[in-house]
Amino acid sequence: MIGIIPEHLDAVEITQDGLAELHVTRNMHERKKMMFDRSDAFIVLPGGLGTLDETFEIMTWAQLSLHKKPIILLNHKGYWSPLLELVENVVREGFASEANASLLQVAETAEEAMDLLKQSEAQTEPSNSELM
Repeated sequence: MIGIIPEHLDAVEITQDGLAELHVTRNMHERKKMMFDRSDAFIVLPGGLGTLDETFEIMTWAQLSLHKKPIILLNHKGYWSPLLELVENVVREGFASEANASLLQVAETAEEAMDLLKQSEAQTEPSNSELM
């Protein structure tokens, strides 16, 4: 497992034990870029505002055709249902297309998320996009 944490959080949060690698970045943007570069797909677990920020940024990058990596919401016990309703409302109100909404795949369990990854594995092309 690889850990990537910005230096300002490294001083106040507990770093996970048992990491194969730990990278301390200068800031959150550098962290997100490093996470993107090292990822083949994204499984979004229940989380807070930082998770929402990362999710919307990776969706925006996909919307802009900067990558085609799968984005899967793990909707454990309906945690992400309000977010999915918001995305549906954005589409309904004409601020995004159905294609934008379809950037997200939804899994109710970890096993279902893994199945979605396996299904998309053959379809996902490696991305060499230079994101800032």
